[in-house]
Amino acid sequence: MAARIIDTIRTDHREIEDYYSKVLNAISDKEKVQWQNLFTWELARHSIGEELVVYPQFEKKLLDGQALADKDRNEHQSIKEKLKQFQNMKPSDPEFEPTIKALMQDLSEHIKEEESQDLPKLEDALTKEESEYLSKSFGRTKMFVPSRSHPSAPDKPPFETAIGLMTAPIDHLADLFRKWPHTSGMPNPSTK
Repeated sequence: MAARIIDTIRTDHREIEDYYSKVLNAISDKEKVQWQNLFTWELARHSIGEELVVYPQFEKKLLDGQALADKDRNEHQSIKEKLKQFQNMKPSDPEFEPTIKALMQDLSEHIKEEESQDLPKLEDALTKEESEYLSKSFGRTKMFVPSRSHPSAPDKPPFETAIGLMTAPIDHLADLFRKWPHTSGMPNPSTK
């Protein structure tokens, strides 16, 4: 049985929260960098996946969908700007922890609202099959989008899609040279 979109998004949210915790609890700078890279990788892909797959469905299926999608895109913009700043920091930077904590504070509010209000509204407007299809589409989309934050990129299709397809290969190439926890190379996007 395929997962519904709300379950897929919730699973991603729990992973992001787990990686955040691991960044803060890492013992060495090397470990912090590894978890920082995984946190950045997952949050960047998750945000773009929502913008390309989920938010257009808000607009299409919900009466207040346009306003809801615009609000969520604005929240993502702030998160992407903080992620851009964080992804380029070293653990020795005195702003390293305050930056990820500020990012996560904003993200936690967004997650709470999305899971308690936005996604349940969408689920109510979808058939089981539509929800499962969106979930698969979300997973596939994450394989092809940039893996770093690019807050100046457009956040609506088709421009986000075009820019993402141009940016993603550069990010994915650079990922080959980044440090990752528990792996010898970058995470395999096809397994996430």
